[in-house]
Amino acid sequence: MAVKENRRQDIDQLLTDIAVYVKDGSIESKEALSTARFVLMDTVGCGLLALRFPECTKLLGPVVPGTVVPNGVRVPGTSYVLDPVQGAFNIGCMNRWLDFNDTWLAAEWGHPSDNLAAILAASDFISRSNRSKGKAPLLMKQVLESMVKAHEIQGGLALGNSLNRHGLDHVLFVKIASAAVSCALFGGSGEDVAAAVSQAIVDGSSLRTYRHAPNTGSRKSWAAGDAASRGVRFALMTLHGEMGYRTPLTAPGWGFQDALFGGQSLALERPLDSYVMENVLFKVSYPAEFHGQTALEAAIRLHPEAAGRLDDIQRIVITTHESAIRIIDKTGPLRNPADRDHCIQYIVAIGLIFGTLTADHYEDEAAADPRIDRLRAKMQVVENEAYSRDYLDPEKRSIASSVQIFFKDGTETERVAVEYPIGHRRRRKEAVPLLIDKFRNNLLTAFTEKKTEQILSLCLDSSRLEATPVDEWMDLLSFA
Repeated sequence: MAVKENRRQDIDQLLTDIAVYVKDGSIESKEALSTARFVLMDTVGCGLLALRFPECTKLLGPVVPGTVVPNGVRVPGTSYVLDPVQGAFNIGCMNRWLDFNDTWLAAEWGHPSDNLAAILAASDFISRSNRSKGKAPLLMKQVLESMVKAHEIQGGLALGNSLNRHGLDHVLFVKIASAAVSCALFGGSGEDVAAAVSQAIVDGSSLRTYRHAPNTGSRKSWAAGDAASRGVRFALMTLHGEMGYRTPLTAPGWGFQDALFGGQSLALERPLDSYVMENVLFKVSYPAEFHGQTALEAAIRLHPEAAGRLDDIQRIVITTHESAIRIIDKTGPLRNPADRDHCIQYIVAIGLIFGTLTADHYEDEAAADPRIDRLRAKMQVVENEAYSRDYLDPEKRSIASSVQIFFKDGTETERVAVEYPIGHRRRRKEAVPLLIDKFRNNLLTAFTEKKTEQILSLCLDSSRLEATPVDEWMDLLSFA
């Protein structure tokens, strides 16, 4: 029941926890800062690669064509010069478009690098504005530290709070983290950060329906950019004097917890530090929804046995964890790329047929191959309860799957199981060289070989990168 007596309430603890962490928290973990550097490279690279796709680029640019903003934000790979709110949308849209950047899997799912859009937009705008006033710009070290904090806020909330079980989308946590870190970058106090976060919570959460059958669509590729941009907007509104709210979570009846979260508490399971960045998952080789990455790796290992015998296959058994079944187990027609990359059967079929998977495999031309749907029709997806337990175990955080093929003549392949995908922390040493190659290849889609090597050399030198002004780094990546 809603409170009718209008007494001043204690501020929600979550707002205080986030504000104290963002304003006073010190990032001491060298592993977290090193990982943040690879997240920066990987995320920006994914954004540059997305510029090859017209469905993405049609959404980019200023709201009013031709608008150029004084001290405006640069958008990598383009000549756009935008205000920080629209800049965050542009950067976030392109970074997330191909579903190829980092991932966090817990009670809630998500992509903490989505917050990089808000961080780069705010930092670039601040740096250019500072220079115009004779002040020092921000440095990339502040970007990396802000990334660690944004990852920690979004991923920390995801550990024990499942929005998806209420039909709500994970980009609410992007909005909260982006509001917090961008408000701090703009110079807001702890009280300002709490107020900006309260606005993000009051703003609410979008439905997940655009990620699932029968409504899977391209909004899932720009939703995070929208959330990051709203985080920046709330930070700027707060710093212009707009009031915040003390109990956006806990107000009886009208707060988020009662109105949208079934009366459950939205809280942090562990103190905010650098756990999420240290354990974040990379999509190293394949742009597939992360719950399907291990099944894809297994399918690719089986490709040599399967490719020449596709017509002889009787059935294919995919064994996986509960979250994969809930989010990407899908039968029936797949109508667009977003539909396809959220279908474990489609992902496995591509791996078996081609021995790899690229973003182009989700496009209509590739999807017209009749072999894909013939294989999908032969697939059975089942849960392994041990896989489901290990998925939630904080000491393991595995994303295990296995694939086995049974042929019409009674023979069968081995059951190929993959417990940890290559982007997992436990396989980080194996992944880093591949991440560097991925970044180089993505840079080459937008820049000359000479400029690519210039950018790559800077990013691989941690000391030089950290000392680089943000606006100079953004200039290096744009054509403005």
